[in-house]
Amino acid sequence: MIELLTLEIAKQLLAVAEQKARQMGLSFDIAIVDAEANLVAFHRMNHARIAGIEISQGKAWTSVAMQMPTANLAQSALPGGQHYGVNTTNQGRVTILGGGIPLVREGMIVGGIGVAGGTIVQDMEVANAAAQAFTASHYGTPKIMVSPLN
Repeated sequence: MIELLTLEIAKQLLAVAEQKARQMGLSFDIAIVDAEANLVAFHRMNHARIAGIEISQGKAWTSVAMQMPTANLAQSALPGGQHYGVNTTNQGRVTILGGGIPLVREGMIVGGIGVAGGTIVQDMEVANAAAQAFTASHYGTPKIMVSPLN
C-alpha cells in the first residue's frame, strides 16, 4: 500500500527546493499538493513575486490533475497540439507553464510540486531538485538530505 504524501515529507521537499533556489540566488514560491491535488504545504521565500503564489499552486495542481509535468503540457497546448485550449478549462486553473512536476512512488502519483519565481527553465530546475530528492528518498521513513547553507 502506498502511503499519502505527509506534511513532514512536504516540508523536506520545500527545504530542498529552497536550498536549490538559494544556490541560484533567486526567490521562489513553492507549493506541494497531495494525490488529490489539495495543497499540503506552501512556502514563499523572501522577496518572491506575489503573482507566483497562485502560479506555483496552479503548477502543482496541474501536474497532478493532468498527470504530467507542466513543461510537457506547455508543448502540447500550443495551437495544433493535442491539448490546445486546455488552459481555458477548469475555470482557467490549468497552468501550462513549466515548473510543475508530479511526485511518483511505485508508479502512482502521490502528489506534485509547483515552483514559480524565475524563468521557466529556473522554475523547472528548482522543481526537479525536489522531485529528484523525493524519488531518491525511502518513502515512509523520509531522509531527504539538505546540506547547510553556507
